[in-house]
Amino acid sequence: MAPLPRRAFAAIAAVAAAPPLRAQTGRPITVLVPNPPGGGTDFAARLFQDALSRSLGTSVVIDNRPGANGNIAILAAVRAAPDGNTLLMQYSGYHAGNPAMMREPGWDPVRDLAPVGMATVAPHGVFVSPELPVSTLAEFIAYAKDRPGRLNYASSGNGSVQHIAGALFSRAIGTQMTHVPYRGAAPALQDVAGGRVEMFITTPSSAIGLVRGGKLKALAIASDARISALPEVPTAAEAGLPGFVVDAWFAFFAPAGTPPEIVGRINGALREATAQPDLRRRGEEGGVILRPLTVAEMDAVARREIETLGRTIRENGITLE
Repeated sequence: MAPLPRRAFAAIAAVAAAPPLRAQTGRPITVLVPNPPGGGTDFAARLFQDALSRSLGTSVVIDNRPGANGNIAILAAVRAAPDGNTLLMQYSGYHAGNPAMMREPGWDPVRDLAPVGMATVAPHGVFVSPELPVSTLAEFIAYAKDRPGRLNYASSGNGSVQHIAGALFSRAIGTQMTHVPYRGAAPALQDVAGGRVEMFITTPSSAIGLVRGGKLKALAIASDARISALPEVPTAAEAGLPGFVVDAWFAFFAPAGTPPEIVGRINGALREATAQPDLRRRGEEGGVILRPLTVAEMDAVARREIETLGRTIRENGITLE
């Protein structure tokens, strides 16, 4: 075996000498979540919690702060010291939707937040109340068309991806449905399961348990492919609604001005975590995709979302009213 070159020894020494993140921040890392427990944002944060704690050598605390269409947690993150102690689990619907629909959201996604890395990408599913006399997406569409303006669809808040998805679905099938916003996916799912709202287009991670328990019907996955967590559920195209694709991402951000070396180390820990078989298995069971990205790649994804989702919001006249 040939001896290692001198530069290899230098690299190994540098890695070995790198102090744990605690030595730089002095405190545990708090991950702010803009939704209550039980939804896709919370799922993404908790999925990475233990892996990040082990990799970074410090405890990671999840802090759920729902309200104001995500702005309570987002503003807390924006105003936090840029020292690596505070991270935000950001939802793409808030990141790109709030600036497009709020005159004064109080924050700018590019100016005030620094991308750290991707957690999960979640294709959405079309879920309906078990009380409805339908078993397929085609049957639900026919049922809705027979009752224009009488059916409701839930969302985790005004301007969320679920809100936009419901509006686009209503337009795609050519009938009116009424939007009912909630403060997160968990309370919305409770009302859909209880028959108080007919439909919810949301991430599978928060709905799979209810589907398996017979308390919710899954009619379609709004993606190009089926998901392993619900393999029997067809894609929207397979179910008769081609072109209806809805997904969202959940990603870690830090306050703007957080030192690049800290951002880089957390990004490395995230990408390392996605390679762990147990974490990948839990992600698949939750119906999400793990997509490791560099900081630069995450920045490009976020900027593209701001442009594309913002344009969809404006073109379809979707507001917070």
